[in-house]
Amino acid sequence: MVFWSSTFPILLGLLSFLLLLHPITSIRLGLVRRGTSTPDLPQFREAPAFRNGQECGSMEADRINVAMTLDANYLRGTMAAVLSMLQHSTCPENLAFHFLSAHDAPELFSSIKSTFPYLNMKIYHFESNRVRGKISKSIRQALDQPLNYARIYLADSLPEDVQRVIYLDSDLVVVDDIAKLWGVDMEEKVVAAPEYCHANFTVYFTEMFWKDPVMSKTFKGRNPCYFNTGVMVMDVGKWRKEGYTKKVEEWMTVQKQQKRIYHLGSLPPFLLVLAGNIKAVDHRWNQHGLGGDNFEGKCRSLHPGPISLLHWSGKGKPWLRLDSRKPCTVDHLWAPYDLYRSSRHFFEE
Repeated sequence: MVFWSSTFPILLGLLSFLLLLHPITSIRLGLVRRGTSTPDLPQFREAPAFRNGQECGSMEADRINVAMTLDANYLRGTMAAVLSMLQHSTCPENLAFHFLSAHDAPELFSSIKSTFPYLNMKIYHFESNRVRGKISKSIRQALDQPLNYARIYLADSLPEDVQRVIYLDSDLVVVDDIAKLWGVDMEEKVVAAPEYCHANFTVYFTEMFWKDPVMSKTFKGRNPCYFNTGVMVMDVGKWRKEGYTKKVEEWMTVQKQQKRIYHLGSLPPFLLVLAGNIKAVDHRWNQHGLGGDNFEGKCRSLHPGPISLLHWSGKGKPWLRLDSRKPCTVDHLWAPYDLYRSSRHFFEE
């Protein structure tokens, strides 16, 4: 710190002199970056090592599988989510992370590894072409990306020995021990997630769907409720065995080739197959909607009640709002988990 204080004016003077001799039209501020990653990727501080307590087991049966997607645009959110889980876990070394990526990007993978050197993780390639022809345009471009549909193909992407997994979006932080969610009794259901039966379920599908004499009977015999697919415990063994990927794809084909029956990306086909037939878990495990709606992303307040997971679903993302210096109040709950290394961090070290 003393070195920078005494030498920075001299360096600034030298830079000004060089600019007079050799004028240039722009300066790449990437000069303050460390490492060899691409300029488009943010830089992150290394997270501390988190170790198991004495009460933790170390057997295969003690492993907690967590699946997430890995994308450059959401990398900052992914880093914060991983840190939050490790920080609040009683047995952090039991967490096994499974990342799905649509691109072969070594710098993306090395970024995760350098930030979390001790992380138990594997990275799998998600073949975008498998879903690209089945995607129909939704109300927000981010929902149309192939990686947003990767959760449908988890059972096919993960090794056969992975029978259960927690799927999590990248725009959330966990403020409780994730083992509590892992331990939910699935009661033979293929998915466990918070249900919201007070929500108006009809709005997730078009008038064309509800007026169709056959499609409108899809939920007959079920009590369908909305659930958010950004936080799910999934029995991927059962998913494979009973062919749920194909069931979801069939509705995507209807949407793409026959008639427009929904507007919201990968969520509605999940609801068509599973709504009213999942294991409901406590709402504390998905305080969702903190990113506002899908159009403007306006600020929202927390719902009353205990909280184990904060989820910025919607258009507004906490790292973008914080960087714009126009954060919502709830964004300050995400900030402590942000490992982003800004130029300010660099000069203060």
